[in-house]
Amino acid sequence: MPKTVQDIMNLIREQGIQMVDFKMVDIAGRFRHVTIPANHFNEDTLKNGIGFDASNYGYAVVEKSDMVFIPDPDTAVIDPFCSIPTLSMTGNAMIIDHPENRPLAQYPRNIVKAAEDYMRSTGVADTMLILPEFEFYLFDNVAWQVSPNAIGMTVDADQAHWNSAVQGMGNIVAKQKNYHIAKPFDPTYEARSEMVLEMEKAGIVVKYHHPEVGAAGQFEIEPQLGVMSQMADASMMIKYIIQNVARKYNLSATFMPKPVYGEAGSGMHVHMLLLKDGEPVFSDDNGYSHLSETAHYFMGGLLKHIASLCAITNPSTNSFKRLVPGFEAPVTVGYATSNRSAVIRIPAYAKTPKLRRFELRNPDATCNPYFCYAAILMAGLDGIKNKIDPHANGWGPYDMNLFELPEEEKAKLKGLPTSLEQALDALEADHDYLTAGGVFPEELLKNLIKTKRAECARMNAIPHPAEFEQYYNL
Repeated sequence: MPKTVQDIMNLIREQGIQMVDFKMVDIAGRFRHVTIPANHFNEDTLKNGIGFDASNYGYAVVEKSDMVFIPDPDTAVIDPFCSIPTLSMTGNAMIIDHPENRPLAQYPRNIVKAAEDYMRSTGVADTMLILPEFEFYLFDNVAWQVSPNAIGMTVDADQAHWNSAVQGMGNIVAKQKNYHIAKPFDPTYEARSEMVLEMEKAGIVVKYHHPEVGAAGQFEIEPQLGVMSQMADASMMIKYIIQNVARKYNLSATFMPKPVYGEAGSGMHVHMLLLKDGEPVFSDDNGYSHLSETAHYFMGGLLKHIASLCAITNPSTNSFKRLVPGFEAPVTVGYATSNRSAVIRIPAYAKTPKLRRFELRNPDATCNPYFCYAAILMAGLDGIKNKIDPHANGWGPYDMNLFELPEEEKAKLKGLPTSLEQALDALEADHDYLTAGGVFPEELLKNLIKTKRAECARMNAIPHPAEFEQYYNL
């Protein structure tokens, strides 16, 4: 049930709240915040909002950069990481117009809402459910330096295999052998359990948590299926909780796709399905893997636009160090059942009609989740609109291990981009499916491309330690 101003006021009084914190999202998908004393919160706060400078959040807008943030009372939750009792809310950004404000079209929450509205306008479905899997590393120590005379980084986890000569307790996990490992080889179990308990308190239903493959401290927390716009908010809160609980345990959490050379990378596989009037759109007992024609067209849209999608779902240069063969990360444009080597996997365990779905395996959590989920939906809807058949286009089904194909067969397969630059080139050439219905403003896409190209240029200009190993003595 939606919360009213009075509900918030009652919560502030009953819980002894002293501060109200407003969390906003910048263009990269990072929380920023501004806080007011709780005794200043009133109906005008929700109506008139809090002023902020949108240019400092990365939004390049033609209008003046003065914006207002309008809190969403339905997102109100007590922040467990503040020693002073604090109520936290997120919300939407608005352009200051007279007499009424209007939504800032570039703001992430507004884009997710626009994508959902566009979906409903097509008549295909009224609800998209998604389930993102959050993989991350927990390190005991991390440090880095980028200066003219010293470039490098170090990470350490007590359980990591490189500590076998110095770890007195012998609680070492062999390289790439961390998957579902039990105590005493799982030293961060209590920290992750606390993360899950905090998520549940925040209204995020969690399916499970467990150690992942990477032996240097890789783990996964997986929520249950949720409505796309709500799960976008939940994704921000999940990352916030993981990072803050980690700090409480003197750990450092990272969602970098490839923080450790030679270990598994961290993805954010996104499961998805559509509903219309509460009924599944993707289920068909007679279809391949029990999926409907509409589901196949949705997959076709994802596969057609996958290269440009990568600029939004994998928006860091580090993302493409994960998308390499040998670590269960997808590198091939294709679909299949129970096959982790294809970019789209249909889970065989989703047997009931209302759970039949597929997952997109390339995204990672360096993405802005609002942009990521909205872009996935828009690509899929384009596939349905244009009846893009993935089988007819030669994208599968690939019911074999694509990593083990002979080289001549691998050469016939279409691959994902191998760099952020390639993904940005693809987005520049292929983005009409994103701007359909005015969901993604052209100006936002140009700004994203410009910002990310600048990141690539900076990274390309920095000498890499491995280059010294390769070239110093030539």
